[in-house]
Amino acid sequence: MKLFDVYPLMPINIVKAENCKLWDENGNEYLDFYGGHAVISVGHTHPHYVETIKNQLDQIGFYSNSVINKLQEELAEKLGKLSGYEDYSLFLCNSGAEANENALKIASFSSGKKKFITFRNAFHGRTSAVVAATDDPSIVAPVNETDNFIFCEWNNVDQFEKLFFANLQDLAGVIIEGIQGIAGIQIPSQELMEKIARLCTENSVFFISDEIQSGYARSGKFFAHQYFGVKPDIITTAKGMANGFPIGGVLVSSKIPAKHKMLGTTFGGNHLACAAAIAVLEIISNENLVEESLQKGKYLVQKLNEIPRVKEIRGKGLLIGIDFEIPAAQVSKKLREEFKIFVGSASNPLTMRLLPSLTISYPEMDYFISSLNSVLNSI
Repeated sequence: MKLFDVYPLMPINIVKAENCKLWDENGNEYLDFYGGHAVISVGHTHPHYVETIKNQLDQIGFYSNSVINKLQEELAEKLGKLSGYEDYSLFLCNSGAEANENALKIASFSSGKKKFITFRNAFHGRTSAVVAATDDPSIVAPVNETDNFIFCEWNNVDQFEKLFFANLQDLAGVIIEGIQGIAGIQIPSQELMEKIARLCTENSVFFISDEIQSGYARSGKFFAHQYFGVKPDIITTAKGMANGFPIGGVLVSSKIPAKHKMLGTTFGGNHLACAAAIAVLEIISNENLVEESLQKGKYLVQKLNEIPRVKEIRGKGLLIGIDFEIPAAQVSKKLREEFKIFVGSASNPLTMRLLPSLTISYPEMDYFISSLNSVLNSI
């Protein structure tokens, strides 16, 4: 049997990792400035993370959600405290797409309605409902097609308000990324976020903040929406949550009642996943990684602004998009081949994404800056 070929792959086999470094099967060392889609939040193979998972495996790795799992309670308590959402409840699942599916389902169940406003260039996942809320027709199969999602232009507040009231009778919620990721690190305006929060509150519509990529200290706040002083009804998280172990979470406002059979999952919130996620929260707290992300991001942006051929820089914390006047893939290829650095792409071919671990060092950032400068001077 061969693999189902759905990914364009780089011809590199990574076999070992430590903090922000990777090694392939030939012993070549790479600097990881991508973190595997922003998943690696606390560095590869962090000692506390590895020890926690190993210790948990010696106890129990999995049992179903038909019994009490105290690790879920510990994870919820730690997440609530660190994020500032202690009055919310937590539903655990397996991935970002699943977290968003459940968020939509909660909003629809609770409102009795089925329509949602989403935004142009959004990415919320590849599964049933969330792929329909994603602005990429090429990944929407006929079975996923629906008129339940209404697309609004990004940061167009007037259009948002018109769409909101035009669809209010059937409107269950509004879903927006705290910062758009795949779109190239696009930051929502203060005006838009405030408008969403106010109209949703005044009209009993659910405000969903997708923090799959922008959450878990990535932006220099625990969640990116916290920059805007708003409080969504439902918050989703996944990528940085367990540093690579599959997990997703939905934070649910106390005003939304839970009911048995409303949601469910076989693997979500299993003992091993919870142990991994608890370890990440402990590392974020102990190493002050929210503030580290903020300060390191400022440093990177300052240095990037000194490079003449960088056209535009967007971002918060260690969630950074860089626009060039030439294809970003051309720059990325030379960074990888000549300087052994991994970076990320975006839907805009001129945009590069930087999503390193929150534990990236200043010398590593300096190496990236000097390498990028060299590449741009050589093209």
